[in-house]
Amino acid sequence: MPTLTIPWGEADWNAILPMTIVALTPLLVIAADLLLPRSVRRGVVLLVAALGLIAAGIAAARGWGHPYAAFGGGFIAGGFTIVFQEIVIVGALFSLLLATRLGRDDQSGGAIALLLWSASGAMLMAGAANLMTIFLGLELLSLALYALCGISARATAREAALKYLILSSTATGFMLYGMALLFGATGSVQLSAFGAPASPALFTLGSGLFLIGLVFKLSLVPFHIWTPDVYEGAPLPVTAFMSVVTKAGALAVLARFAYAALPQQDVGAILLPLWIVAALSMIVGNVGALAQTDMKRLLAYSGIAQLGYVVTALAGTTSLGLRYAIFYLAAYMFMNLGAFAVVALLSHEHEEGSHLNAYAALGYRRPVLAAAMTFFLLALAGLPPTAGFTGKLLILASSVDAGYGWLAVVLIVGTAISAYVYLKIVRMMYARGVGAPQPARHPASALPWIGVTICALATLVLTFYPLAPSDVLPLVK
Repeated sequence: MPTLTIPWGEADWNAILPMTIVALTPLLVIAADLLLPRSVRRGVVLLVAALGLIAAGIAAARGWGHPYAAFGGGFIAGGFTIVFQEIVIVGALFSLLLATRLGRDDQSGGAIALLLWSASGAMLMAGAANLMTIFLGLELLSLALYALCGISARATAREAALKYLILSSTATGFMLYGMALLFGATGSVQLSAFGAPASPALFTLGSGLFLIGLVFKLSLVPFHIWTPDVYEGAPLPVTAFMSVVTKAGALAVLARFAYAALPQQDVGAILLPLWIVAALSMIVGNVGALAQTDMKRLLAYSGIAQLGYVVTALAGTTSLGLRYAIFYLAAYMFMNLGAFAVVALLSHEHEEGSHLNAYAALGYRRPVLAAAMTFFLLALAGLPPTAGFTGKLLILASSVDAGYGWLAVVLIVGTAISAYVYLKIVRMMYARGVGAPQPARHPASALPWIGVTICALATLVLTFYPLAPSDVLPLVK
């Protein structure tokens, strides 16, 4: 009887080792949740999850400089994949710092496990090089989030989960139909086969529908309507996680598709609607933030505009633009998660500190926390001396150099609008007699202080040392 051998070797399994660690850690999390006494359960669960993410980050970093097409080209390991995987890992780690009140005590293990499985889906998307792998990563990312959005006891959480489920499923339908058309036009699910489609018209239509699904995950206009409601209704750690990790996974797929899969002669025409969407997002996101009275909704609209800035850096599909897009995404991760950590420190057991009234006269009640929030808001506005300012300068340079000066103009207008949004909150924190006085409350956990400190330092360091790795061009074969 002939012996059957697995056609994959050690190099294939090493390529997905970081993702495998993140995907298997939830099993230890669930075991700890089942076996440990209630008094130490949540702390141990968070520690196990954090150690798993750190181990995955180390494993990913060790693969730098060793690109490899694993599993027959279904997953590509390399600098591009590693950078996005590290962003996902760091985003998940900081979300864990806010997860001390995620769900009831009997739900903590399951909630953390779902968060890690969702992160593993984003890591799979970072290296996905065929349509099946992309869809597998997207569903692994999304299915866990549907449950996490509704895990809170608040009625708004159920509404957020249902809205996210329905709208996300609709967007996924567009993406699946686009994938079917791409397969019909090329006869293959491999992104490496998209360079010479047999039917250019069918390929263009399929690309458009495929991009709709990605634009939804990136919360870009006009597929952004779900974002403020879901951010507001979901638990704070889940909102923080979604604001970074889902964006990193979707942006990785978008960049690989735009840079390495599309036929070079058709890139400009196929991606022109994407640049228009980025321009609309920069304006609509900042204008929408003007009227918000809830910090989570305000940061949702801010995220819409911020991802518009990131996509603007990709205009022209230049290698420099990709490096600047990755830099700005990393900077956005720190300044955005830092702001969410401040919100967590203003929360207590029965209420999230997301209503803007909680920030009235904060500079006099809790000056250190107000100073940190001011710094993060200035960074989101793109004002010096912050990484947001440096990142926007780099994006302006790359978009003008690529021949998209009109996008640079829109970015400047959007930044001017956002300055009013964020400085309004800064004024509220340092003006006396603004809003109702808030009683002094102690946060449910001091862990978010770690997030505030590290995010503030990272945002400051990236201002003067804009690290943008050079070996980040995406590969498809």
